[in-house]
Amino acid sequence: MKKLLTFLLLISLLLSSLLVFSSCGQKTRKFFIYNWGEYMPLGDEGMMNVPKEFEAYYNATHDEKIKVVYSIFSSNEDMYAKMKNGTSKIDLVIPSDYMVARLISEDMLQKLDFENIPNYSYIDSQFKNTEGQADGPYFDPACEYSVPYTYGTVGLIYNTTMVDEEDVNTWRVLWNEKYTGMILNFNNSRDAFGIAQYILSSETGHNSQDDNYVNTSDKSRWDEALTLLQAQRPYMQAYVMDEVYNKMESGAAALAPYYAGDFYTMQEVNEDLAFSYPEEGTNIFVDAMCVPKSSKNRDIAEEFINFVLEPEIALEIAEYICYACPNTAVTSNENYSFIDDEILYPDTDSMPFYYFENLDTETLRYANSLWEKLKVESSSGTGIYVFAALIVLGCILFAVVLAIKKRILRKYY
Repeated sequence: MKKLLTFLLLISLLLSSLLVFSSCGQKTRKFFIYNWGEYMPLGDEGMMNVPKEFEAYYNATHDEKIKVVYSIFSSNEDMYAKMKNGTSKIDLVIPSDYMVARLISEDMLQKLDFENIPNYSYIDSQFKNTEGQADGPYFDPACEYSVPYTYGTVGLIYNTTMVDEEDVNTWRVLWNEKYTGMILNFNNSRDAFGIAQYILSSETGHNSQDDNYVNTSDKSRWDEALTLLQAQRPYMQAYVMDEVYNKMESGAAALAPYYAGDFYTMQEVNEDLAFSYPEEGTNIFVDAMCVPKSSKNRDIAEEFINFVLEPEIALEIAEYICYACPNTAVTSNENYSFIDDEILYPDTDSMPFYYFENLDTETLRYANSLWEKLKVESSSGTGIYVFAALIVLGCILFAVVLAIKKRILRKYY
């Protein structure tokens, strides 16, 4: 009897162990994506939830459960700081071109295995290299570390009921006192300095990519740009990133430099908004999918990249984010809403278009110090106005109290 009980106990323990190991085998892997805000359909407005669709696809394909953890950043610099810190889990990140170059130079990205990304064949040839040649896009010449997700340009968004049409053909409108208190600018250094540099390069005749004005290592040119941005501050309302949507859609601001794709998102809410490319030139950029060196899930990341390059998924993303699409299956699709759109796909021969390149360490440090100086001065200026307002308010209250006290004293005496 005892032997039977012992045998049953052993069987019970064995079954329990099998159940434990079985449950361990079903453990859900987490896959961390770090992307720009409003840069992927997440199921709102009746559109596809791409991360959820990928979860279902992966689970069905591999009989393995994964959970996509999706988070956003507001600037390349914020994203870089988080990656450099090394405390956050990131398996797939979508930085802009110059930041891709920086991450490669600092050995922070993994090379991709394109055997796992067959849909790479849909990427337009302008973003690829010739086989065996390092003649791909400047930020990843050998096309080893990145796959283009989208690309776009920067232009001027303005409210047609508040701004005169003849003023919007130049970046100088952002310094026009006629629109004081209604002007916004980028809250990131490269784009904000870039606008000043477009103006300066046009004035000096150095307005081409070859002249390298926006990527200069000449500190005097950065100083000139800082001076121009300092002169803009009295006319400005705020430095913004994602806050631009609410301000422009509500009519709280009249002028904002921002990305062409986001213009369409804002115009859906406020039909009075319009877009222009100032004559001095502007930025053209590529945002690309990359796998950080720290990622333990490169296999999932490469499968996700391949998934979003699927023609129907890529079309859904392109329609949602309203940016130019590097996927030829989308741009050749007659059902694509923005096919041949002149804002998303401008004539790049009609004016100067600049790529931001990765600055050398010394220039980057100097540019960042100038940006910090500008922001501190801006904050100090605001503080002075608030302090002055408080003093005036205090004087008014003191005068009111004194007047009341005199009336009371007059009543009794």
